[in-house]
Amino acid sequence: MKFEGIYTPAITPLAADGTIDKTAFAEVLEYLIQSKVHGIIIGGSTGEYYAHTARERLDLAAQAKDVINGRLPLIVGTGAIRTEDSVEYARAAKSIKAEALLVGSPPYALPTEAENATHALAVDAAAGLPIMLYNYPARMGVGMGDEFFKAISQSGNFVAIKESSGDMGRVHQLARQYPNIALSCGWDDQALEFFAWGARSWVCAGSNFIPQEHVALYEACVVEKNFDKGRRIMLEMMPLMDFLEGGKFVQSIKHGCELSGLRPGSVRAPLQPLTGEEKETLRGIVATLKRNVADIVQGR
Repeated sequence: MKFEGIYTPAITPLAADGTIDKTAFAEVLEYLIQSKVHGIIIGGSTGEYYAHTARERLDLAAQAKDVINGRLPLIVGTGAIRTEDSVEYARAAKSIKAEALLVGSPPYALPTEAENATHALAVDAAAGLPIMLYNYPARMGVGMGDEFFKAISQSGNFVAIKESSGDMGRVHQLARQYPNIALSCGWDDQALEFFAWGARSWVCAGSNFIPQEHVALYEACVVEKNFDKGRRIMLEMMPLMDFLEGGKFVQSIKHGCELSGLRPGSVRAPLQPLTGEEKETLRGIVATLKRNVADIVQGR
């Protein structure tokens, strides 16, 4: 499998009583499909997987596969502290015929690189599916370095990496030393730089509610190879990216979805919704972004 395009880590809508709203979840998936993103990820941090029971995660993945029904690739996240749990999520993904897995480092446990590689290889062995690695040391506590990559090289299933370290030096190193592992942008305000270094995909939470604008940046840089146009689009997206990094990431993504006419509901504790002032600020940012990117795409 080649990872190319915009991959959306889908939100998980909640009903008023805090349970997962399966009807609203199906609406999110249909919205993304109609918006022409290139793939959907279930069980990512934007989907609040850390606040779900194992049963909820398994049911969401199965529902996603049913709703998508082959129209887009489905990638299932296997994030968990225990390797045994990640293995079970991988097996479940294989059983529903998901197209690929998202495999990160176990959070909180702080494995060595060798231990982390053993974890990734165990997940790989459980499903035998293409894998996008997820390197996010700020959240997981450890990074994927040379020892890790050497250890996993025994398997050809590790085909891509969502690089979320925020360190452009790492991007340069990955592009130079591991050309067999496709780069995927995992740090939104560096998307332009990732594309310049050969990345052909972007895992972006904001595409839950402004998918067309994210697709426009991808097409400008990767398809058209027009980085002047890409820079103009990125400049318009930066205020949103700055807002999303203000400390209420998932809450902001969910309110953005509400602005787009979806029914995301609230977030699970310990997170809390945006304030009224924050909602109005986000509304203004999104409106300006959409208007200005539309002008750029239309050649104005």
